[in-house]
Amino acid sequence: MTFIRTGMNLSLSFLNWFPRITQPKNQLTEKYKTHDYSHLEPGSNYFFESLKEDMQGCMTGFGKGIKPGDYIILRQGSEPARYQVEEIDYYSDPSDMWMALLKQVPIIFGL
Repeated sequence: MTFIRTGMNLSLSFLNWFPRITQPKNQLTEKYKTHDYSHLEPGSNYFFESLKEDMQGCMTGFGKGIKPGDYIILRQGSEPARYQVEEIDYYSDPSDMWMALLKQVPIIFGL
């Protein structure tokens, strides 16, 4: 039997994975948050402009903690629509007001 030394230090590799193993499951799976704006009134609580045949949109709204990769639920007529934040810029005043570029993604039920 021949052993080949790869130079990989297994103890260091394990230590890199250790924080992920010890985190609660919900912290591992919830990398991106979902922000539900479907109960708010468009044109009053937020502004949304469709782009590229409704597959993208530009939205201005209020709320802290929204970041790229997060999801926003809006209402299109009577149906919910799910968008992912591609880019977001916060205003300096008020500090919780933002403008974001969104792309429409499928709604996943049961999450």
